[in-house]
Amino acid sequence: MSIVLRPGAPSDATVCGKICFEAFRAIDDEHNFPWDFPSAEVATQVLMMLLSNPGFYSVVAEKDGNVVGSNFLDERGSIAGLGPITVDPTSQNATIGRRLMQAALDRASDRRAAGVRLLQSTFHNRSLCLYAKLGFDTRETISKMNGAPLGVRLPGYDVRPARAADLAACNLLCQRVHGHDRGGELDDAIKAGTARVVEHLGQITAYATDVGFFAHAVAESNEGLKALIGSAPGFPAAAFWCRPAIANYSAGVCKMASDSCTR
Repeated sequence: MSIVLRPGAPSDATVCGKICFEAFRAIDDEHNFPWDFPSAEVATQVLMMLLSNPGFYSVVAEKDGNVVGSNFLDERGSIAGLGPITVDPTSQNATIGRRLMQAALDRASDRRAAGVRLLQSTFHNRSLCLYAKLGFDTRETISKMNGAPLGVRLPGYDVRPARAADLAACNLLCQRVHGHDRGGELDDAIKAGTARVVEHLGQITAYATDVGFFAHAVAESNEGLKALIGSAPGFPAAAFWCRPAIANYSAGVCKMASDSCTR
């Protein structure tokens, strides 16, 4: 068996998207949870977005000349975001996942990222063990929230589309709350038209790149977060992640931080 790792390209989206869908579906079915991706087409669209965005590093694994997995590293901020990592279910338990992970972590180290974050399904023990061996620390539990848009507005917390002129204020807010900004992600979301901000007493006190998967929100208070969630026109993939507390990520090259997620 010959395993080769190479950079990903947009032309890999179809095969990698199918593998991504099948890999998540297999583990979700095994534990009787809803699928993370509703179809292979949706997974392909997501991976095409990642493979086409220069802010993401991508690595693809080939076994005997056939694509069997992929991994991604979001490099748009000082804290890199890792994933999704997926391996064809027929090729798992053969160290391919470990090699894809190590390639991404080596990339983060080479670029001197201040840290790396990822989200891990708590029922997936194999990947949890791998991440622990690679140096990740579990920081907190995150819940996956499903449901229809709420259509709720909070008096005094006005939500509007984010503009390019809001970027500096939002970055300062994120810096105050988390200790680092995520300006690259926010800039992309503003250009895509998905970002929103909350104004309270004439100041931006919260923002979200979206309320759903592959998005993040920052707020000075729970009221700001509630305003963002309540006014969201929809939840991509009909769900979003919610954390009970703010995580403080460790600084230092490749000092890893990991969230865990619950369903």
